[in-house]
Amino acid sequence: MPDLLIELFSEEIPARMQAQAAADLQKLVTNGLVEAGLTYAAAAAFATPRRLVLSIEDLTAESRAVREERKGPKVGAPEKALEGFLRSTGLTIDQLEQQEDKKGAFYVAVIDKPGRKAAEIIAEVLEQTIRNFPWPKSMRWGNGTLRWVRPLHTILCILVGDDGAEVVPMDVDGIAAGNTTRGHRFMGPDAFSVTSFEDYEAKLKRAKVMLRAEERADAIWQDATSQAFANGLDVVEDRGLLAEVAGLVEWPVVLMGRIDDQFLDLPAEVLQTSMKEHQKFFSVRDAKSGRIERFITVANIETADDGATILNGNQRVLSARLADAKFFWDNDLRVAKAGMQPWLDGLANVTFHNKLGSQRDRIDRIAALARDIAPVVGADADQAFEAAQIAKADLRSEMVGEFPELQGLMGRYYALAAGRAEAVAAASEAHWKPQGPSDMVPTAPVSVAVALADKLDTLTGFWTIDEKPTGSKDPFALRRAALGVIRLVLENNLRLTLNRIFGENSWSPSLLAFFHDRLKVYLKDLNIRHDVIDACIAMPGSDDLTLLVKRAKALQATLETDDGENLIQGFKRANNILTQAEEKDGVEYSYGADIKFAEDPAEKALFTALDTAEALIAPAMEAEDFGAAMAAMATLRGPIDQFFTDVQVNAESQILRRNRLNMLSRIRQICLSVADLTKIEG
Repeated sequence: MPDLLIELFSEEIPARMQAQAAADLQKLVTNGLVEAGLTYAAAAAFATPRRLVLSIEDLTAESRAVREERKGPKVGAPEKALEGFLRSTGLTIDQLEQQEDKKGAFYVAVIDKPGRKAAEIIAEVLEQTIRNFPWPKSMRWGNGTLRWVRPLHTILCILVGDDGAEVVPMDVDGIAAGNTTRGHRFMGPDAFSVTSFEDYEAKLKRAKVMLRAEERADAIWQDATSQAFANGLDVVEDRGLLAEVAGLVEWPVVLMGRIDDQFLDLPAEVLQTSMKEHQKFFSVRDAKSGRIERFITVANIETADDGATILNGNQRVLSARLADAKFFWDNDLRVAKAGMQPWLDGLANVTFHNKLGSQRDRIDRIAALARDIAPVVGADADQAFEAAQIAKADLRSEMVGEFPELQGLMGRYYALAAGRAEAVAAASEAHWKPQGPSDMVPTAPVSVAVALADKLDTLTGFWTIDEKPTGSKDPFALRRAALGVIRLVLENNLRLTLNRIFGENSWSPSLLAFFHDRLKVYLKDLNIRHDVIDACIAMPGSDDLTLLVKRAKALQATLETDDGENLIQGFKRANNILTQAEEKDGVEYSYGADIKFAEDPAEKALFTALDTAEALIAPAMEAEDFGAAMAAMATLRGPIDQFFTDVQVNAESQILRRNRLNMLSRIRQICLSVADLTKIEG
């Protein structure tokens, strides 16, 4: 069976689009081939700045012949129905067959589709793929109608079989498929032909093109770290930047340059961000001091002077960029050392939301809430208030205006420059966190207080004005804010009662339910079942997330035991019998069973077991020792099972029946004191 090689050679494809484009090429072509009746053993897609490549192994040489029978209208059906069926099949009425079933005779179209050569199918599929390729952005050039991310120059499309390679005949907007390509734009620009994927990759390498993105990335990283190590330095790891740079070059040439001494005192994060965002440079730091002193740039060409001219030009451009950063830094420091008041005043002119006031209004609310929360998290109330007052001041700084991703981090530098305490300065950086599921969670008490106040103010504010997430829409990132509160509370083991913060507002139950929904998402990764969480949410104190999760973990652990799992069945049986009896009799059986009316040994044993369990459960629940409480509850499994095996609840004697129903009520009462087991599924 032949192999297929496709290359779409164009002007530079943006690095951010390459990986998805390669995946799309593979998906569209392979799906199209399979739908047309071809099969294959393996497929792999690749991307460089100037080409998308797809290699398919062991493709069937032709599709199978297919015989299809399609049922049509009844014989004697209206003429229009028959005409529509004929149009859909492409047949005439004399080509139809007639068959019969229980409902009578009907027409059948028998369509024979002969097998087709792979080359014919490939040409159709590839043309459709090229013409309908899902680029985020595309362009049209010249006089043609074809759209591509950048002008498409050539199409290489060959089938490689035992007899050699053959070009798949096809043409897309005047671009005819062939068996030739080109290498590096400057170091290997001449065209060359290829006979297989192995031949193609080897010739590309000789023409100064590394086909595989991971190979380019590995080459960049190995050369960069080797050069840094030789100078006693470390490269600051940045996997995102590495992937991006690997998408900018076909033949990576790693060069290390120096940062001018006048910029070395800039914060390391400023240097790193400026070099990454503006120049796509890697930062190189002193292994001992951690100070960033040099940079790594990756060229796309080898030069006679070993990159000296390239480095010289990059260093001049970098100095201009860093001069701007130094200007921002110096100006910002002057404002910070003077107390940051212009920034704080300026926040009064920044609208947070037209119904919730300015950023200054919001800061005042956050500061008051941070002071209130501080004792709960073990923070100094005055420091929490102070930290909240200045935490967002850096939003008005020139540096954050240039690099928004440095918000918070620059706030810490400016707070320290203003002479604020370390805990206050740290809160300026940490109060934004966590911003995502993989982001770190603050642990310093003042930072935790301000971070909680920030997110809780956002949530309560938008609930107050009835701006809640709907479906997939969450324009104010309220789901992320709630998850941030959950992580801050749980990972710091805080006992924060949300209802006290929400107050007695009409929206408070809705917001608490929103937190519970987010908590389910969070606990899913801990393999805690939704019904277990629901069983614990139904209990008092569910606005204390730490208490709620502690209870849920204990219940989950109990249900994972044989006793716990079977106890649920016994509880549900008791609850069902009791509920039915109460509905039938119109009374509530909750007046306490009396052992003096117990006749059967199993009945007496259950009385003893209930007394023992209740004596253990009550103090355990008071001490919030849910593990002990649920372990005591699980001991009821055996006595309850034996009771239902040996004892008839609905006895003929009404005295016995009432006593036994009151015993079932006691089972229900004891079990429901631990968790609402009616919520447990199964």
